[in-house]
Amino acid sequence: MDAIIEAAARILEEQGHGGFTTNAVAELAGVSIGTLYQYFPDKDALLGALIARETAGLVEGAEAACMLATGQQALDALVRAAVRHQVRRPRLARLLDFEEARLPLDAGTQVVRSRFVAILAEILARPDFPEQSDIAAATGDVASIMRGMIDAAGERGEQGQDALVARVRRAVLGYLSMPAGSCP
Repeated sequence: MDAIIEAAARILEEQGHGGFTTNAVAELAGVSIGTLYQYFPDKDALLGALIARETAGLVEGAEAACMLATGQQALDALVRAAVRHQVRRPRLARLLDFEEARLPLDAGTQVVRSRFVAILAEILARPDFPEQSDIAAATGDVASIMRGMIDAAGERGEQGQDALVARVRRAVLGYLSMPAGSCP
């Protein structure tokens, strides 16, 4: 099954949606079309498995970040993990962002996403960050800031991780340090 999912990733990266067929995936994976359909009833199921695999990798980085002593260290590591996730396979990441918005999320992907949000909320609640009056809203906002900036950098083809990490960190820390309701 892993070979099928990786074949799907490679075809998407190399040929985009136009070349993404179950026959092409089966051929690259070295399995029969029947074997592919045994695991994945259609292309959307295959895409869902690929999204779940890629998102799980991001959550592993988030869990490692959460183990760091301070909120600042954890946030830095979390931003770095998210940037690395985008830059590692940029074309695949962009295509999967599109598919993720189009497809209904399966239960596994929802669990992984929820775990990422829980980790982020735990990091933002640490004492070395300003207290947020609505931690759920702040968590959603920070996740959106991160995703928006990182996805936009991916769309531009940006490969420099350090500069992107610094910009995302600056945006997030600026948001967190501004008191709620301080804008006119």
